[in-house]
Amino acid sequence: MRRRYSQRLPETWLFTDPRMGEALWDAIRRLPRGSGIVLRHYDEADRTAIARRAARLARRYGHMLVVAGDSRLARAVGAAGVHMPDGGRPTGDVITAASHDRAGLVRARRAGATLAFLSPVFPTTSHPGARTLGTLRFGLMARGTGIAVAALGGITPKRYARMQSLGAQAWGAIDAWNK
Repeated sequence: MRRRYSQRLPETWLFTDPRMGEALWDAIRRLPRGSGIVLRHYDEADRTAIARRAARLARRYGHMLVVAGDSRLARAVGAAGVHMPDGGRPTGDVITAASHDRAGLVRARRAGATLAFLSPVFPTTSHPGARTLGTLRFGLMARGTGIAVAALGGITPKRYARMQSLGAQAWGAIDAWNK
């Protein structure tokens, strides 16, 4: 893993998901140059191979790669750092973290994360039936936390544009890139 990422973090992020299958590689290619990728694929037997391929594509297209929950794998593939799942323990060079409430935002800040993904804002196919925050609750949670907050969960470029006035400094998605 490289030293703590000193440049500005990407505004646009792709969260990988095993249900994307081979479409993952096209999604990475379609991302705007300089986007971020959170490699999840937690339980995949070939996670290392997936991480290596994602790292190669990230470098080729000028994206930042962070590996969810595994600092060893992040170091092995030359990722910028680690994404800490909500409630997870900080490992290595945490750059991003997941959060589902204000307490999660506080944990992320205390763990040294630079950016916390607050979710789900809207209904999402990756978590069907999950209770959503909605825009108002997202805005109330995002303000005054001392950490940059990104919107996740049913976010599209159009929705993100509206979320910026509520404190969203970045956005992430799975399905918005899986087309």
